[in-house]
Amino acid sequence: MNDADVSKQIQQMVRFIRQEAQEKANEISVSAEEEFNIEKLQLVEAEKKKIRQEYERKAKQVEVRKKIEYSMQLNASRIKVLQAQDDLVNFMKDSASKELLRVSGDKKAYKKLLRGLIVQSLLRLKEPSVLLRCRELDVALVESVLEEAKKEYAEKAKVHAPKVTIDKQVYLPPPPTDSESHGPSCSGGVVLASQDGKIVCENTLDARLDVVFRQKLPVVRIIFLGFESLNGTAFYFIHFLLLSNFFLFMNSDDGMDSSDAPPYS
Repeated sequence: MNDADVSKQIQQMVRFIRQEAQEKANEISVSAEEEFNIEKLQLVEAEKKKIRQEYERKAKQVEVRKKIEYSMQLNASRIKVLQAQDDLVNFMKDSASKELLRVSGDKKAYKKLLRGLIVQSLLRLKEPSVLLRCRELDVALVESVLEEAKKEYAEKAKVHAPKVTIDKQVYLPPPPTDSESHGPSCSGGVVLASQDGKIVCENTLDARLDVVFRQKLPVVRIIFLGFESLNGTAFYFIHFLLLSNFFLFMNSDDGMDSSDAPPYS
């Protein structure tokens, strides 16, 4: 074999090796490209999943925050409604309290009322000796009906007339005035207690109105629920309800329970 043939074979081998190397390089490049694309796709999907999870988490937080804000606003609205109802109820009670001043303004009717209050209190206490407290301006009226009240009590209870001492050292507060609307006041009536002060019957007009108010408060609130806003008709109806029940209660024979009265001191 001459040099030309050797050189030719060498050239063929070189071309073959180069061709195989090129094919191998192409295979490696294609394989690397495929692996790169697969890994890139996996990374993209993983990041997409993270983004979706983060979005869902924040969306839930926003929904929870909205529910909390709605609940807070709803509670605030309910509190405002309840506060408005309480303000209106207290306003009506104050208005009814002012009407009580007219009761003591009619001397003839008030004198008869005082007698009935004293009899009711005596029937409640059933004590042989009691202490009576009234407003200073009512002392004369109380003294004028006291004997009749004691006699009426004795006839109803079938006992001897009790000893009733009018307390002229400490009086019930005077009627309310515009200048002292926040101080202690009394629209009228009497407070009777046993001599030792352990049993007390508070039969003032204000105390009786408080009892009627507590009894009728559920009815008043039901009436409120029937009106979106308290118009004039509803207001005067409730006002009439309180006063009418007050006077019905005043005409009852039971009087007030001593457990509703403050200590007599």
